[in-house]
Amino acid sequence: MTTVELIDVGTPTTTLWLPLFASLVPCGFPSPATDELEELFDLNRLLFRHPEATYLVRVSGESMQGAEIHSGDLLAVDKHLEADHNHIVVAVVEGECTVKRLVRRGTAWWLQAENPAYPDYPITEPENLRIWGVVTHVVHELIPGRLTALIRSRD
Repeated sequence: MTTVELIDVGTPTTTLWLPLFASLVPCGFPSPATDELEELFDLNRLLFRHPEATYLVRVSGESMQGAEIHSGDLLAVDKHLEADHNHIVVAVVEGECTVKRLVRRGTAWWLQAENPAYPDYPITEPENLRIWGVVTHVVHELIPGRLTALIRSRD
């Protein structure tokens, strides 16, 4: 089962304006880049749509690799959103916290892993399931160790 570590972030009180450029950057062959600044953008508005109901978690485990959620990734989770079919959620099943895709198959609901090596979990007793929120964003670290170092420095 993929597990999560809750991280208390409080309410974002500072706006962090970053430049957002108008041109798209292709992932294929390079093209001349433009320096045309479209606007300034606050990442808090994107990651924390409902700041009073949003928290961050770090993931461990490999059950969500197919959704590009990897061990060590940081997830933004919104408790304000109502979980629905195909949403990735943080759920507590029989006392254990997990990250899975919530899917509906006919009239039945399942917590679906995104790795064929892990089984899906049928929700046969809804009273034993608690949805802690809908995952809205994944922060996937491309320079390993930096995120861990930043989190440890807060302790």
